[in-house]
Amino acid sequence: MGCECSKLTSCCFMSEQNGPVHEAHKAENEERGEVSDLLTFREYSIEQLRVATSGFAVENIVSEHGEKAPNVVYKGKLENQMRVAVKRFNRSAWPDSRQFLDEARAVGQLRSHNLTNLIGCCCEGDERLLIAEFMLNKTLAKHLFHWETQPMKWAMRLRVALYIAQALEYCTSKGRALYHDLNAYRIVFDDDGNPRLSCFGLMKNSRDGKSYSTNLAFTPPEYLRTGRVSPESVTYSFGTLLLDLLSGKHIPPSHALDLIKDRNLQMLTDSCLEGQFSNDDGTELVRLASRCLQYEPRERPNPKSLVAALIPLQKENEVPSHVLMGIPHCSEVMSLSALGEACLRMDLTAMHEILEKLGYKDDEGAATELSFQMWTNQMQETLNSKKKGDVAFRHKEFGGAIDCYTQFIDVGTMVSPTVFARRSLSYLMSDNAQEALNDAVQAQVISPVWHIASYLQAASLFALGKENEAQIALREGAILEEKRTAAS
Repeated sequence: MGCECSKLTSCCFMSEQNGPVHEAHKAENEERGEVSDLLTFREYSIEQLRVATSGFAVENIVSEHGEKAPNVVYKGKLENQMRVAVKRFNRSAWPDSRQFLDEARAVGQLRSHNLTNLIGCCCEGDERLLIAEFMLNKTLAKHLFHWETQPMKWAMRLRVALYIAQALEYCTSKGRALYHDLNAYRIVFDDDGNPRLSCFGLMKNSRDGKSYSTNLAFTPPEYLRTGRVSPESVTYSFGTLLLDLLSGKHIPPSHALDLIKDRNLQMLTDSCLEGQFSNDDGTELVRLASRCLQYEPRERPNPKSLVAALIPLQKENEVPSHVLMGIPHCSEVMSLSALGEACLRMDLTAMHEILEKLGYKDDEGAATELSFQMWTNQMQETLNSKKKGDVAFRHKEFGGAIDCYTQFIDVGTMVSPTVFARRSLSYLMSDNAQEALNDAVQAQVISPVWHIASYLQAASLFALGKENEAQIALREGAILEEKRTAAS
């Protein structure tokens, strides 16, 4: 939900390697926004990404334009448990595989705290996919136009503007000055609530080089004339973004410029911001937006000038972004169910009791398939293996349970997320944490939104000593369980 607009209110050198010279270089990189501790860019197979996204499950779609959009973005999880966003292009896009790979590799060299960094791609047959860091806290469009609990604060809106200007400045310094279709859907928020510019916009959307998919009223005038995008066109789009931040709505630039010309600024400003900033600050942001929206491209400021203009406007610099955004931080205590608490404490006995009591309640689709196929001898033997596994699991004979469930799984005719979950816990009970993790991941491949699969991954990761990854999986399980409870 949003708000109607209202009025504008009143070297040292040392011989040892990795000494101060190394630290100084690292500090310089951080100051320029560069990140050196991320995975290096690599190519993935379509099968790896199919597993990561649970078969490109509808439940894993995160692009806000829906399942039928030409290029769909999925959330996923790589083998190393890293959360990723996977953009799958329409099959008609990028017919030239060499061009796609060259573009992806070039974008994949960029590393910045202000970008969702591109960590891989897939170019296999007709498939064209990009893999980037996953941002948990959704898009600027969601927080600005469709907020549910509180409107975005003025200080946070200014921070968004600065961080995105810094991202554009960094990309320009690395020879990637063109950004295609900069808008509120291209800006996402990380675990700390900091805004990041999506790396996907650094590559064209389709084979015809189309650079804008939004309403023509928001596209730069020179693009309408020539069909070509330039660095100055990106500045124009940044100006429309400033208008979004100021108004809390998507106002066409022509209308906004008319309001500015008539000094009718109260119609341009989000009423939810009343009392949060001075007239001078509001006027300065409007002035900057109007400069970005100049008809002649050469009259618009470059990213470096934008950064310089936005730094003095920053407010509440000491307040973390997640606090300004009003969103929970990954370090905060979560509200966990009995199963979540048991996983956090690594209380395997309690986990066993809960899974045993749950039975196959979350496995109805597989149960239907089993009953339909019971007439064959092979199916009967398979079912017997499962039943024996269940008996062993109930009596805490975990070695026997592993053997019986493995016989059931190896036949491969039927799938059961519950069997994988039970074998996962049996592996944990037998001090085989990696096997337990593999089974928990497989359970989620079968059932992408099953919270128990996430909880078991968390327990397995705790057992493997991977505390950070475990906490993320635990939070994911809590979110899935909360959604399930709310829907029931």
